[in-house]
Amino acid sequence: MEKSLCHSRPFSVFPCSSQLLTGSGRKIRIPFTLAKSLVIIFMEGAEGIELQITDDAEANSRNDASSIDNKTQPPKLTHYKWWLRVTCYILFLLSGQSAATLLGRVYYDKGGNSKWMATFVQSAGFPILLPLLLFFPSSINSNTATNPISASFANKPEAPTLSTLTFLYVGFGALLTGDNLMYSYGLLYLPVSTYSLLCATQLAFNALFSFFLNSQKLSPFVLNSITLLTASASLLAVNADSENPAGISRRKYVIGFLCTLGASATYSLYLSLVQLSFEKVIRKETFSAVLKMQIYPSFVATCGCVVGLFASTEWESLEDEMRGYKEGKVSYLMTLIWTAITWQISSVGLLGLIFEVSSLFSNVISTLALPLVPILAVVFLHDKMNGVKVMAMLLAIWGFLSYIYQHYLDDAKSKTVLTSENEVTGAQ
Repeated sequence: MEKSLCHSRPFSVFPCSSQLLTGSGRKIRIPFTLAKSLVIIFMEGAEGIELQITDDAEANSRNDASSIDNKTQPPKLTHYKWWLRVTCYILFLLSGQSAATLLGRVYYDKGGNSKWMATFVQSAGFPILLPLLLFFPSSINSNTATNPISASFANKPEAPTLSTLTFLYVGFGALLTGDNLMYSYGLLYLPVSTYSLLCATQLAFNALFSFFLNSQKLSPFVLNSITLLTASASLLAVNADSENPAGISRRKYVIGFLCTLGASATYSLYLSLVQLSFEKVIRKETFSAVLKMQIYPSFVATCGCVVGLFASTEWESLEDEMRGYKEGKVSYLMTLIWTAITWQISSVGLLGLIFEVSSLFSNVISTLALPLVPILAVVFLHDKMNGVKVMAMLLAIWGFLSYIYQHYLDDAKSKTVLTSENEVTGAQ
């Protein structure tokens, strides 16, 4: 993804004036000697001098235009730095999301059993993002050239009321609480490979919710993606009989299966509602606004997890759980701490991609980790990978590529439209 360059419009030269006016509204003063010569033209009416001065003015205008165009065009070094930042954010997102998922499974495998604690660490690391909120001013905008959300409300600066924002943050926080809890149940009752492949259905749910809430069309490629991901999930459901996780009954397996599907659907709904709120309510996508959309709902979700932890009386067994952890108390605490940290590393990558490229691109990259986790689970956690799972993973990857290709076409189309609009504006 490349940032679109600024398009400079041709200069407008106004006679009888000592200034040049650029398309961007910047005024450049004509040298005094040139202005004086213009006065001589109108005073004496000498045709030869007039032609000479006109040629000089055109030459100076071309030179000024060339120098300004060189200033507005970003150097290659800036372009390379942008790509370096985007690459770092992608690595943060993929590594953070994959590591957090594997650590969540390690917590259960080594003796952890609290669903609310596993839910708590998914959002409790939000204070790590507070320095970013203080560091970046609210006036820094995301890339409106590549971000359709920012472009849609670039000229609508009306700020929502505090009560409206509070309602949004509380609502999204409550939604995240339920979503994270369902993910915790899924990770408890399913192998990591099965869990991650089921999470890939998020793309299909995202397409459906975007169709109903964000007015996005269901193209043939998107429909193909939905079909393939549905087939992948169906294969995993059929594989429930042959896959017999240690100590997990068929009833619990079904609960984990349904909870993971529900969590994928809920998170897709959350993403569509966040996009809708940026378009209709917040009406700006500064880095500060994106950070707040991550921090405040995470705070509400964390508070909800604390309430759930005490209401379910799971807090009473936490000390025994720590004592009985296979790797010891220190390993128990470090597993929880690093799970929280890696989820926030993933969030930094997600927010960075939203700021540097677009919300759509960040969501697509986040789903790229889903096919990677089953492979990592086989390598590090010795998960079983039978033929049905391999087939399900290939179908999920095929559906994922189909989904990405459609958004590649949409992005190329939006860039073409934007370039055409800039050219029309420049011609005026």
